Amino acid sequence: MRDFELPGRSVAYGENGMAATSHPLATLVALDVLRSGGNAMDAAIAAVAVQCVVEPAMTGIGGDCFALLAPAAGGVVALNGSGRAPAAATAAHLRELGVDELAGTVHSVTVPGAIDAWARLLERHGTRELAELLQPAIRCADDGFVVTPRVAWDWTRDGERLLRSSGGRVIYLPDDRAPAAGQKMRFAALANTLRRIAERGPEAFYRGELAERMVAYLRSEGGLHTADDFAAAGGEFVSPIRTAYRGLEVYECPPNGQGVIALLMLNILEGFELGALDPNGAKRLHLEAEATRLAFRDRDACLADPAAAEVPLGRLLDKDYAFRLRRRIDPGRALGAMPPPLLPEHPETVYLTVVDRDRNVVSFINSVFDSFGSGLVCPETGVLFHDRGKSFSLDPEHPNVIAPGKRPMHTIIPALAFENGRPAIAFGVMGGHYQPVGHAHVLTNVVDFGLDPQAAIDAPRAFAHGAELRLERGVPAATAEALAGLGHHVVRPGRPLGGAQMIMIDHARGVLIGGSDPRKDGLALGY
Repeated sequence: MRDFELPGRSVAYGENGMAATSHPLATLVALDVLRSGGNAMDAAIAAVAVQCVVEPAMTGIGGDCFALLAPAAGGVVALNGSGRAPAAATAAHLRELGVDELAGTVHSVTVPGAIDAWARLLERHGTRELAELLQPAIRCADDGFVVTPRVAWDWTRDGERLLRSSGGRVIYLPDDRAPAAGQKMRFAALANTLRRIAERGPEAFYRGELAERMVAYLRSEGGLHTADDFAAAGGEFVSPIRTAYRGLEVYECPPNGQGVIALLMLNILEGFELGALDPNGAKRLHLEAEATRLAFRDRDACLADPAAAEVPLGRLLDKDYAFRLRRRIDPGRALGAMPPPLLPEHPETVYLTVVDRDRNVVSFINSVFDSFGSGLVCPETGVLFHDRGKSFSLDPEHPNVIAPGKRPMHTIIPALAFENGRPAIAFGVMGGHYQPVGHAHVLTNVVDFGLDPQAAIDAPRAFAHGAELRLERGVPAATAEALAGLGHHVVRPGRPLGGAQMIMIDHARGVLIGGSDPRKDGLALGY
């Protein structure tokens, strides 16, 4: 139990349903859907559509998504909603065009996968039509919404990216400045686009006038995109992957996402008695940092689209392999030089989770990758495009090399944990490359240290990224000093590491227990 004399947030409880998101309007919309008879998938889609309006730095309909679902009838369903590179996008062709880096170019824009994924999920696992569930988002875009503090902070910090396009400047930067907290914003063009999707379904986004306008805009920026690329878009249901961690079965989406890296980290950490350590102490954070470096070395070397490259999934999930990696960790000294990370850090994503009365459980994540994605905004449709394609390599020998119709290595990962064959925890941690580290951190907070969802999320975080060990201000000074003494290059980044949501299902008592990250504006609510 938390100390009620100190600032903090109580864990949320509910019986009939619960939603946890990073924005209060999205949580409210999800609860409205649940209370009116919709199921968890209905609520999740309605909520994330709202977030695509009110959290534009973090997500949008010009981005991608992944989802895990534990239906009340049993089992786990995974959907890969990541988009693909244009048919003309080859490393050789891009080199001919003088492109030596994908980041910061229109070639980082892959075909957005989110809208198609939402429709597929609803068709198979929802009870309501997409048209109905888009109405709250349309109202937010049309009538306007009030900017919340964390959204304003992100907008101010990263809004300059929007100056890359006239549409971004006009739509998102009124008077050439980011809106302040409490200011009302409207997105008329985006409202019209959402209305067209509501009327005609995903076909309106991927074929016809909207698609033609988006393709024309991307090509005007030098893109290789065609109408055929948009028409060929399609997410797919895939088989989830899993590992065992101290009595739990932890599920992630398979590659091209990095969920396997979260599982690898858990396999490495399982061999240490974490529960005997100080949860915010140097010994615990040192072990986590070393597991991160070892796991990310493998991520950057071999993670790619398994339809286009061989990904050694069996090796990465093998407990014996984790044992061999674990033996490389010295509890008293940091590892030596490791290969540099493939990409710089980026923290822009939204994650939400919903559980309904029947105990359908949804773990859902939607992203535009960098803050405000590519910064490219189609002025006629209001669609802000992600820059997920910057994760591709231009090295023709790398498994993650860009290629026609290929999906890039993806950072966004939802998660589920089962106990005794039933869903026990739905969780996710936003924060780009930090996400697998966040999954391991918050789950071990619960399993090894006995924290409730809110306390597990509130706890301070660390991230070993490249040569640095980044510590939030909440990590005690004594811990930082001790970590430096172990050989870590400790830095205080001056910004929070990610954000998280979690819902636990207490089957014995019939209650739901939720938490939402104070690093964001959102909350968990149950009824």
